[in-house]
Amino acid sequence: MNYFAGIDIGSTAIKIVVIDQDRQIIGNKVVGTGALVFKNAQNAFLALLGEIGLTRQHVSYLTTTGYGRKLFQDADETISEITANAIGAREVGKPFGTIRTIINIGGQDSKGISLDEQGNVTNFAMNDRCAAGTGRFLDMAARNLEIDVTDLGPFHFNAVSTPAAVNATCAVFAESEIIGLLGMGHGREEIVKGIHFSIAKRTIKLVKRVGIEELLYFDGGPALNQGLVAALEDELGRRLVIPPIPQVTTAFGAAIIGLESFQFEKQERQEIAPQVVAVSGGCQSCTCD
Repeated sequence: MNYFAGIDIGSTAIKIVVIDQDRQIIGNKVVGTGALVFKNAQNAFLALLGEIGLTRQHVSYLTTTGYGRKLFQDADETISEITANAIGAREVGKPFGTIRTIINIGGQDSKGISLDEQGNVTNFAMNDRCAAGTGRFLDMAARNLEIDVTDLGPFHFNAVSTPAAVNATCAVFAESEIIGLLGMGHGREEIVKGIHFSIAKRTIKLVKRVGIEELLYFDGGPALNQGLVAALEDELGRRLVIPPIPQVTTAFGAAIIGLESFQFEKQERQEIAPQVVAVSGGCQSCTCD
């Protein structure tokens, strides 16, 4: 049995997926990126292999993606996170239909990706200039509200009043705005709901630049936040496809690319081998003076 790994090295988290030759995920892991990027990625990769009963020798092809993809020295191939995200989303989304639009919110950026009927990327837009509207912004908001980031979803649904208006387009200014709203007596639930709608409106504006088509796929760590999902669906007026493990879609896509590269190289070797034998046989049968 051959196994294939994809490692998505992002700005805040390292996501790892191991698949078998049938494209089935047999293990995944998410850890913080930290300062020692290669060491942390390598340790997490080896730890995951140990957890699923494999060693490095069992992995036939390793593909890296994300901001830190070229820092991982043991990779067989590196690939753009846009391409990897598209391939992973297309595979995960098959039970729902043909994925045409991807909304990806990461630690420090957000993306809108448009796909054609065959799953090829036709356009994409990215916001990586400001942390507002990203996972880091949600972490900051939770910290200022003195709640855990995993509590943002429940707080959203517990809001009984109108969502507080969070209008700042910069994460620094938004942080000051949140503190100001608390000082004015707004409830944390209403502030959380306001934050989610602020992110939703900003994200949809980004995605509209590439065109919004059915089906819409939402991934990245913030897709675990049901409050944010509800805000996006409310603003869009349609349902989103949310994968079971939204953080690892891009790593899954990278693993699939590795599987396809391995199969392609194997086929090339098989096609070349008979030609080498034929040439070799010809030399042996010729007569020379």
